[in-house]
Amino acid sequence: MQVTLETTSNLERKMRISVPSEQVETQVDAKLKQAAGQANIKGFRPGKVPLREVKRRFGDGIRQEVSSELMQTSFSEAIAQEEVSPAGSPVIEDVTMEVGKDLEFTAIFEVFPEIQLGDFGEVTVEKPVADITEDDLEAMIEKLQDQRKGFTEVDRVSKSDDRVNIDFEGFIDGEAFDGGKGEGADVVIGSGSMIPGFEDGLIDRSAGEEMNLELKFPDKYQSENLAGKEAVFKVKVNKIEETELPALDDEFFKQFGVEEGGMEAFRSEVRGNMGKELEAALKSKVKEQVFDGLIQITGVEVPKALISNAVDQMRQEAVQQFGGGQNIDPSVLPAEMFETQAEKRVKLGLIVNTIIEKLELKIDDDRVRSMIDDMASSYEDPEQVVNYYYGNEQQLTQVQNMVLEEQVVESVLEKASVSEVEMPYEEAIKPKEPVLEEPAGEGEPDAPAGDEGDEGDEGEDSA
Repeated sequence: MQVTLETTSNLERKMRISVPSEQVETQVDAKLKQAAGQANIKGFRPGKVPLREVKRRFGDGIRQEVSSELMQTSFSEAIAQEEVSPAGSPVIEDVTMEVGKDLEFTAIFEVFPEIQLGDFGEVTVEKPVADITEDDLEAMIEKLQDQRKGFTEVDRVSKSDDRVNIDFEGFIDGEAFDGGKGEGADVVIGSGSMIPGFEDGLIDRSAGEEMNLELKFPDKYQSENLAGKEAVFKVKVNKIEETELPALDDEFFKQFGVEEGGMEAFRSEVRGNMGKELEAALKSKVKEQVFDGLIQITGVEVPKALISNAVDQMRQEAVQQFGGGQNIDPSVLPAEMFETQAEKRVKLGLIVNTIIEKLELKIDDDRVRSMIDDMASSYEDPEQVVNYYYGNEQQLTQVQNMVLEEQVVESVLEKASVSEVEMPYEEAIKPKEPVLEEPAGEGEPDAPAGDEGDEGDEGEDSA
C-alpha cells in the first residue's frame, strides 16, 4: 500500500492511497469462489456453477464490494501509519477501480486541532452568594400550593386568575377561519394562553353573557395566514370558577413525602430541597463563567465536521424538547439556528479534553458515587436508582464526565480571579435564557390554558 499525505489547510488533509492490484484480485477471486459454492442458478446444480458464469453474473458487484472493504481497511491503516487523527468521516474522491489496475482513491478529511491553553489567571469569575430567607421559604410554599390549586364555581363577575369556561368562534372579514372555534374551553384569565386582548376581554363578565371581542393577531404569529389580521371573536361565558388553594395539612404534606412531623417537618423538607437547588444553581453559574473564560483565552480552530455533528445533535435535542411527541424530522430545522452554539459546544469540548489530558485528571470514583447518591436521594427507592446507573454504561459515563468537568472547573478556579457577588435567592436560581425558546403566550385561539397543575418546575424540585 502506498500513501501520500498533503496538508491543504490548517486542519484539512488530502490523502492518496494506492492498494496493489494483486491484493485486490486475490480478494475478488476468493469472493467469486465463495459465491460459486453458494450460487443457485437455473441450469446448474447447487455448488457446481462454473466460476466464469459466476464472474459474468456477479463479477462487477463483487469487485465493488471488495473495493469498498479495502478502502475502509486501507484508510484505517494509512491514518495509523501517518499518525493523523481524523475529526470526522473522510470524503472519498477520484476512485480508480479497474480490473488489473491498482485500487486508488483520495480521502479528504479534517484533523483535530492542536490547542495551546491560555493562562487560567486571565479568567475572571463573579461567584454568586445567596441565602434562603424566610420570605423565600414562604414564597416557595405558596408556589407549591398554587401548583396544586383547584377551582370552584362562583356566582359573580369574572376577574383575573379566574378560570372561565367559554364557547367561541373567530371571524375575519365576516368569514370563520380554521382553528378559530372552541366549545367548553377553559381559559385562565392572565395565563397568556390566548392571543393578546382575548383574556382581558373576559374580565367583568357573568355566566351566560355573550359578547364580541375585536382583536388583532400579532404580526409575528405562528400561523402565517392569521398574522397581523383583525378578527372578531363571538364569545359566550358558560361558567366562572375561582382559585381554591389546598390547605396546608397532613394530606398536603404527604404529597411531598412528609409522612409525619406536620408543618415543621414540611418546612424543613422544602428548605432542604431549596438548598440543594440553590447549590446546584450557584455551581452552574460559576461553571458557565469558567467555560466562557476558557473560550476567551484559548484560540481554537474548529473542524467543520465536528460543528456539523454538533448541529445534528442539537437539532435532535430541540425536536425532543419542543416536538410535543410529534414525529418531526430534525433535518427540517435550519442549521443556522444552531451553528453558533454548536461551534461553542465543540470548542469547549476540545478545550476541556485538553485540560484533562494536560493536567492528567483522572475520574474520582468516590465523587462519582457521591453524585449518583445525591441524584438518587430524591427517589422513593434510592438503591434501585444507584444500581441503574452502575448497570448502565452510557449513564455511568455521563456522570463520570460531569465529575471530570467539575474537576476541570476547580483546577481553573485555583488560578482564576474570583470575586463574590451577593444576590437574592430567586435571582440565584434563575437559569440562563435557553438558545431555543418555547413559543410564549401566543397559542392558537383553540388552544386555551392547559393543566394549571404544571406551572413551572422550581416548586416540584423543592419538595
